[in-house]
Amino acid sequence: MPGPTIYLDHAATAPLRPEVLDAMLPLLRDGWGNPSSAHAAGRRARSALDEARERVAAVLGATAREIVFTSGGTESINLALKGAAWAGSAKGHRIVISAVEHHAVEHAARHLERFGFEVAMVPVDRYGRVDPDEVEAAITDRTVVVSVMTANNEVGTIQPIAEIGERLRRHRGVLFHTDAVQAAPWLALDVDALGVDLLSIAGHKLGGPKGVGALYVRRGTNLVAQQHGGGQERYRRAGTEDVAYATALATALDLAVAERPVVVPRVALLRDRLASAVVAQGVALTGHPTERLPNSLSVVVGGVHGAEVATALDLDGLQCSTGSACATGSDEVSHVLAAMGFPEEEARGALRLSLGRTTTDDEVDRAMAIVPTTIARIRDASAALAGDPIGVDSRTGDGYQPAAHGRSTGTDGR
Repeated sequence: MPGPTIYLDHAATAPLRPEVLDAMLPLLRDGWGNPSSAHAAGRRARSALDEARERVAAVLGATAREIVFTSGGTESINLALKGAAWAGSAKGHRIVISAVEHHAVEHAARHLERFGFEVAMVPVDRYGRVDPDEVEAAITDRTVVVSVMTANNEVGTIQPIAEIGERLRRHRGVLFHTDAVQAAPWLALDVDALGVDLLSIAGHKLGGPKGVGALYVRRGTNLVAQQHGGGQERYRRAGTEDVAYATALATALDLAVAERPVVVPRVALLRDRLASAVVAQGVALTGHPTERLPNSLSVVVGGVHGAEVATALDLDGLQCSTGSACATGSDEVSHVLAAMGFPEEEARGALRLSLGRTTTDDEVDRAMAIVPTTIARIRDASAALAGDPIGVDSRTGDGYQPAAHGRSTGTDGR
């Protein structure tokens, strides 16, 4: 009999950690006061909120006043880009982003185009990585904000954020934002080491609940609020704060950091084992072979549709995706793979297997048998229908190189 369902879609969302739920429940039951109220219930809520803010700040190497709690990664990103763009509009109207950003970044930037902003998109290489020199070359005296994600949500490629940050320091008045939503569970995110002014994270990638995120805003950075009402979050994000969810985010982030030295190398080894079974003739790795998140295994399967493979795997007891969970159900080819130079037909074979802290040796053992068998079955069926042999993916020649421990082993919805 087959074993229990194997969940390999941690890049979309991670299961809620029991420790996080335990941290939330007392605040949901008893700590329900409004943190803006002056009475005892309000003061208790304010104390818990202040503690959560300090904990998040400590992980990021920031101060508590530089942390803004939001409803998730999408809101954090929108506040960063739109807030920085409008605040800097007297200087200029140019925004620089990479070609592989999450839709929360790209669509926010495209929205600003309707109001006269110019969006410059920096290309990536075939591994999905930007060149810091090209990012700098895209900056003009009218540039107000640059946004490059820390690690890609579809292919796992880690970007050279610290190098980009170093170059941007030469350009006074240009703010640097990074979407660190996928990176947060896996990579150290010290804002000074990265050289960023704005950084976005989301709770549900860390084993926290959906509906909470945070934006780091470097002290002295001007943002135009996108949500108006009261003076919460130092007038940067109006609305009564969700103390339980802020505490959940802080707890999940603390746990991820504490466990990272053990979890990261273990998950990377599991990922490499799975890759050894999946990456074969006609199944090619996408993303950078070494500078990639430790949990990320993304491939293109030649001759079949990735969505068909993912559906079949689901029926076979393995849950994964074809790319960003935000784009599931869309007929459009991944903009990430297109930017990396994949032809449309190859890109349609995309498959993303993303591991997590809870992934076990047994699950990987079973996945190593299930995934190749399912792919072979679908290929045989497709070939029989077409009456022709399945073509071999031209990119297979690169093969798969297991990542060494370090940055690459140790980071969609937002």
